[in-house]
Amino acid sequence: MSDPARPHRGTMVDERAEVLANEAYPGHQHVLRLKAPEIARRARPGSFVHLRCAPALAMRRPMSIMRANPTQGTVDILFKAHGQGTAELAARQPGESLQVLGPIGVPFRQETYRRRPLLIGGGVGLPPMVYLAEHLRRQSGLSPLVVLGSEIPFPFSLRPSTVMVPGIPAGVIATMPLLEDWGIACRLASRKGYPGCFEGLVTELAAEWLTALGPAVADEVEIFACGPTPMLKAVQALAARFDVPAQLSLEEYMACAVGGCAGCAVRVNTPAGPAMKRVCVDGPVFEAATVVFE
Repeated sequence: MSDPARPHRGTMVDERAEVLANEAYPGHQHVLRLKAPEIARRARPGSFVHLRCAPALAMRRPMSIMRANPTQGTVDILFKAHGQGTAELAARQPGESLQVLGPIGVPFRQETYRRRPLLIGGGVGLPPMVYLAEHLRRQSGLSPLVVLGSEIPFPFSLRPSTVMVPGIPAGVIATMPLLEDWGIACRLASRKGYPGCFEGLVTELAAEWLTALGPAVADEVEIFACGPTPMLKAVQALAARFDVPAQLSLEEYMACAVGGCAGCAVRVNTPAGPAMKRVCVDGPVFEAATVVFE
């Protein structure tokens, strides 16, 4: 039975998903495409899934959704193989199947956007930004900018962008081909010296763009972000500095991913005072100003 106070909990299904493709990229990264029609139909940007990486592994792994196609019934997952579970997942072949629970969690807001959404993704926080960008491209009157950062090779080939972005430093022209093909402005940041990338942190690139915009248009900007905790703390400070609203998709280790163990709890300020909220079901998306980073 669904909880009226948390209607998103009623979206979850435990679905047997067929592996359609498993593409490998540098840095032990993979993009897994799954045939999961019910999850694809119910998913929203910011949702994640909890999947069993192999039959012998009882503990599931939480994974952000990078794309969901309800028409084709497919879900794309980007992940990095760095432990037993993800190594098993990296070995899955087309035709095999996985048990997948999802979609889980509170997604990003789905409407009433400001005119200039700024999407910031770092590392494993890239997938939700791609998913949100795909949603935003269908909204009229918006001019989103996506800035992505990575300290390992990006899981795609870099391409010089033809989409002009006033306020971005000269020479910062590398983009994600998928977003470029959608006509969405995107720029990349890294401290690894990749050609065409901003040499620095993704939040530093975002700050340069916000500074160039000036205070007159600050009320047109809102930030959406996902990435490691240090990056999210920097985004929180960035939003406060420029006085713009922001939503953060938090990353925490999870065991059950359905709210039972409370192992992913974080401190959040609420109208009733500080409270511990579970990232899996009360999040992962929270208003940036409410999150208390330890």
